[in-house]
Amino acid sequence: MKQLIDFIPLILFFVVYKMDPRMISLGAEQYEVGGPFSATLVLMASSIVVYGGLYLKNRQLEKNHAITLVAVILFGGMTLFFHDEAFLKWKAPIVNWIFAVAFLASQFIGEKTLLERMIGHTLTLPKSIWLKMNISWVIFFTLLGAANLFVAFTFHEIWVDFKVFGSLILTFLFVIGQFLVISKHIQAEEK
Repeated sequence: MKQLIDFIPLILFFVVYKMDPRMISLGAEQYEVGGPFSATLVLMASSIVVYGGLYLKNRQLEKNHAITLVAVILFGGMTLFFHDEAFLKWKAPIVNWIFAVAFLASQFIGEKTLLERMIGHTLTLPKSIWLKMNISWVIFFTLLGAANLFVAFTFHEIWVDFKVFGSLILTFLFVIGQFLVISKHIQAEEK
């Protein structure tokens, strides 16, 4: 359930982005709904509500949530201020690259890799496997960031589809691959 909450802002962004732009009246004010700029505003507002709610509930935010929230506010704010969706297109690649750097740096800071810190309490694996899996996450986030950047600036008409569904599917497939690697070692340990 917790992972599904993370997708609420993204789903709302997708729905509003895909809407045909139209004007709505709220009191005496007119607002455009649909398209990239109102979708950006919805993404920012829903991210603040979702991550604010998580913060109020847990009295802290996980680092990945904090990074995502800061990136949404920063790149969403620049998108709205400059009225240029190119800033929003840079958010996904930069966030992915930040995660890649975090995974890479974790190999040199502390005794455990970031992946081992995240799921090591549930698994016992050899240090060499933790390192290989951690590096695979570095490579994955680096390539996913590059793919997001390429699609955003080369295939403008489908970048939102790729951002929402393509990235999700690629991540899901990558996690399945990671599970297959882990399962071999779990079976060997049980024997």
